[in-house]
Amino acid sequence: MAEKNILLKVHDSYRTVVAICDKELLGKLLTEGIKQLDLTGPFFQGEEMSSKEVKKAIEKYLYEDATFNIVGENSIKLAKEMGIITEEGVLDIDGIPFSLVLV
Repeated sequence: MAEKNILLKVHDSYRTVVAICDKELLGKLLTEGIKQLDLTGPFFQGEEMSSKEVKKAIEKYLYEDATFNIVGENSIKLAKEMGIITEEGVLDIDGIPFSLVLV
């Protein structure tokens, strides 16, 4: 059985926002200079999924004009494999990679 090490949460707004985060990062507050990424609130508290399940969800939401907030090495690697981000689209805070994708 595949390890469920990624969290995925869908926020329905005027546009669907998909939050994807490596499970072990949930609850952390990342700070570097004036940059901050808050993973302590409910925004990233989603369903635990395997990489395969997350890929299926990304494929679905790509066609629904969604935006993606992606945090963590595993999540970023998966998004790169799917071609929704490139290395140039990845930033980092406190050594943790993240990306915002507007499709």
